[in-house]
Amino acid sequence: MARSLSLAAYLIFARRQPAQLQRITQPRGEGELVWLHAANAQRTRTLGLFARRLISHRPGLRVLMTTSPGNSLVEPLPEGIIWQECPSENPTDIRAFLDHWRPDLLIWLGPWLRPALLFEARQSGVASMLLEAGTPKLENRRWRWIPEPTRATLHNFDAIFSINSTTAVRFRKMLSDGITAVAESGPLLEESQALPVDENDLEEVRATLTGRPVWLAAHLQPQEAHLVLSAHRKVLRFSHRMILIAAPDHTQNASDLRKTIADTGLRFSQWSKGEFPDDNTQILLADSPDEMGLWYRVAPVTLMGSSLVPGFGGRDPLEPAALGSAVLYGPGVRKHLDAYTRLSQVGGALIVKDTNTLADALTKLTAPDQVAEMAHAGWQVMSEGAKVSDQILMKVQNLLNQRKKIQ
Repeated sequence: MARSLSLAAYLIFARRQPAQLQRITQPRGEGELVWLHAANAQRTRTLGLFARRLISHRPGLRVLMTTSPGNSLVEPLPEGIIWQECPSENPTDIRAFLDHWRPDLLIWLGPWLRPALLFEARQSGVASMLLEAGTPKLENRRWRWIPEPTRATLHNFDAIFSINSTTAVRFRKMLSDGITAVAESGPLLEESQALPVDENDLEEVRATLTGRPVWLAAHLQPQEAHLVLSAHRKVLRFSHRMILIAAPDHTQNASDLRKTIADTGLRFSQWSKGEFPDDNTQILLADSPDEMGLWYRVAPVTLMGSSLVPGFGGRDPLEPAALGSAVLYGPGVRKHLDAYTRLSQVGGALIVKDTNTLADALTKLTAPDQVAEMAHAGWQVMSEGAKVSDQILMKVQNLLNQRKKIQ
């Protein structure tokens, strides 16, 4: 592809910048590698969850995640994803980066673009996609007097997914040569894969609890236990057959939670000891690790803990929503704020702040129509996210397959 004058000028000044990339010590490994770049470091979780789904569809795939220089990870990535800083715009840095990682495909989550890096990736034969294209901007603003090579940079992408129909039309006019495919997709949203379950356990627990109102307090911190148990005691006055499934955030907190439950005088069973709930059980202590998929399926309503007291940041509400459980949550959900906002805006999640508001919400949700409405709203949110990621995933698969045929 011929360089535009604006891109050529940009590349000249990029060559004058000092090289900064340190020696790369992480091994690449064999097989296909997809490189994900989050121009906004706050979006690494969204990209990481998409990568996890991509890996599940393409066994053996390796994934590299980069953020711009000076921007580290906001939170840990899913297991198996490699992270490092993106190289500078200096050609020496870019060449060393590309020679080491040899990516098969680049997925760039905007809006900030790095023209030199994207140009060299294209020259190296790396297929590339731009997601959430709206108003693309250059990340390096030090050379503002140079004509911006935005259009020339966009030509380096094989596919562009616009944020809406209006921007899709604008990009098609801007890239009128037809080399770059432009599609409307909307934003890439966080998703949650359905957690696994032992079907025998699920069948037995459901049979045992048939006819009883059930709610789950998931990922509880010790500091939240008193509030949750007090709310449960209040609800029992009006719905005496209701059962609470209490799951600590960490198994090491189970003994403290067990003691707190015992001190209330409420009758409980402890799952890890093989104690099955009976008609007299008021609380089931679900303290076995890796069984949240069971409890989300059993409980029509889930309070997501680690949110009622400060300092924990909340836990992923899309896990229960994906399995048909209506979501309650406290004010402290900064780690998953986007997901909670999406759910609450459509009525799939409801905030509670103390014992009284939690008890009121639970009492309201004993009505089957109320809880079904919330669960359905949550499922719609999950479907919206899946539609966008399905569209992107299909294009990823096509580009990787095409590259494989060429090789």
